[in-house]
Amino acid sequence: MKVTEHLKNSNGKPLFSIEILPPLKGRSISAIYNAIDPLLEFKPSFIDVTYHREEYIYKKHPSGLMEKKSVRKRPGTVGICAAIMNKYKIDAVPHIICGGFSKDETENALIDLSFLGIDNVLLLRGDSIKSEGAFVPEPHGNAYATDLIQQVVEMNKGNFLEEELADVEPTNFCIGVSGYPEKHFEAPSLKTDLKYLKMKVDMGAEYIVTQMFFDNSKYFAFVDACREVGINVPIIPGIKVLTTKRQLTVLPSTFHIDIPEDLEDLLEKADTPDKIKEAGIEWAIHQCSELYKANVPCIHFYTMGSSTTCKRVAEKVF
Repeated sequence: MKVTEHLKNSNGKPLFSIEILPPLKGRSISAIYNAIDPLLEFKPSFIDVTYHREEYIYKKHPSGLMEKKSVRKRPGTVGICAAIMNKYKIDAVPHIICGGFSKDETENALIDLSFLGIDNVLLLRGDSIKSEGAFVPEPHGNAYATDLIQQVVEMNKGNFLEEELADVEPTNFCIGVSGYPEKHFEAPSLKTDLKYLKMKVDMGAEYIVTQMFFDNSKYFAFVDACREVGINVPIIPGIKVLTTKRQLTVLPSTFHIDIPEDLEDLLEKADTPDKIKEAGIEWAIHQCSELYKANVPCIHFYTMGSSTTCKRVAEKVF
């Protein structure tokens, strides 16, 4: 079932969904199951699976020459989505990114997903890798999320890269995209960011999932701003439970978000790891309770591979 169908069938009640990370290369899928199992009681409508592009390392040989090697530390997104749908009968939403893929490789991945009965995708440009100062698209690849949307929309119309195909069956993907209540860090202003977000929706994006935020007023203001410019698709808030004091600096620098002063003060006063975690959980419970009462379409949890804190919050909200 498509994400948009889940939202339409919710009867106005906010849905519960999660995002998970593929395990590191060499580890088994049991880590995924262990993260999902404790959350089944909340009946997740769909589960997002992130995609991590290849990076490069340089290996020094005895001769002194350096060899550039491609590595992907978290492979398996397509396989994990298939396993989730087979084991749990829950819809999986793979993330599809521009970086690291040619358009042909993207098309082949989408064909595999379609064969597996996966009809939801979240389309993202993706971030630059550590060796790049800025995002660099793959040769013959998609440079922007809008390019990726266009490719999927064309496949949904039955138009593939090879133009002379006969007896073509269109794909049937429901397209989701990301939104940034505190604006994308590369956008000069929120106005510009909204202009491109509206372009994505006008091209065929059917729902939006936001970047994590810790101040609900920024989400509500973002939704209002979207509606003012004619973006009328569902906007799903993304939530992360803050659990360590280190995240006060790591999350803002990584995801370009603000931590509210009240939350910062709360965590600074906590003097043990357990108290810090409890403070983060209580903040998330308050945040999600307010969102639930506001009848948001769904509350989407960024679990980061751990279900413990998400479960604590969901028990109080759902």
